[in-house]
Amino acid sequence: MQAPRRFLPSLSLLSAFEAAARTGSITAAARELSLTQSAVSRQIKALEDLLEVELFHREKQRVSLNVGGEYYAREIRDALRKISTASLNLRANPTGGILNLAILPTFGTRWLAPRLPGFLARTPGITINLVTRLSYFDFRAEAIDAAIHFGTPDWPGAEVALLRHEDVIPACSPDLAARNGYSKPEDLRTAPLLHLTSRPDAWERWFEMSGLPAFTVQGMLFDQFATAAQAAVAGLGVALLPTFLIQEELQTGKLVRAVDLPMRSSEAYYLVWPHERAAYPPLAAFRDWILTETRPDR
Repeated sequence: MQAPRRFLPSLSLLSAFEAAARTGSITAAARELSLTQSAVSRQIKALEDLLEVELFHREKQRVSLNVGGEYYAREIRDALRKISTASLNLRANPTGGILNLAILPTFGTRWLAPRLPGFLARTPGITINLVTRLSYFDFRAEAIDAAIHFGTPDWPGAEVALLRHEDVIPACSPDLAARNGYSKPEDLRTAPLLHLTSRPDAWERWFEMSGLPAFTVQGMLFDQFATAAQAAVAGLGVALLPTFLIQEELQTGKLVRAVDLPMRSSEAYYLVWPHERAAYPPLAAFRDWILTETRPDR
């Protein structure tokens, strides 16, 4: 059923409203849109007449949103952003085949990026757009086709495929290891430990696996593996890091195993996608490819 015209205002009316709502000024909106002030005022008035709702409080040269206008502005701004993004994607790849993929920063830069040329060479019609997401999000609210997720396979409203497990090791700079003579788990009880906010109990689990009694573990906090790894390279402490993400540092000697006792993480990496996108061709091609790439690691 086609929506009544009053519920589908033209983009020119919506753009004028959004600019005035964001800047709080008809003059600023007119300057941004390369229109006259009177033209912007007419467009906003036309929108209000169409909706039969006032959207602004008007005070001399300035305007401010009323309660209904604030809600409408949020919704319209998001809709205009989605239209702009869709137009940009279409221009970048007129034949379609765009995959919007959410990635974890370190996994994306260290594992995925070096392998993507192989995927793109195999599927030349597909364009991949990468965005960073560190935790769960609502697929219905974002124009994202799939995500690489670390955690448990329980993403609401989505399908999940296991990519790989990981083993973490206590890693630090060679100087720190030599200076403190680390060799066994109990040596790390007094070491400066580096923690990830997304895995606050990782060190506790590692010490428990090592057979040491429970104790309070303290140290610096980081929100990403990359910064924790750089801090370890700089000699700030010992970090529990996935071996497959620090191969370069281990091979070049920037990092060493403080204690050679790896631990299998209780969580894993997954590819996640909403049910309604399961058959989307670019996603299906990427899913087949990445599951083949990670098969040895499963």
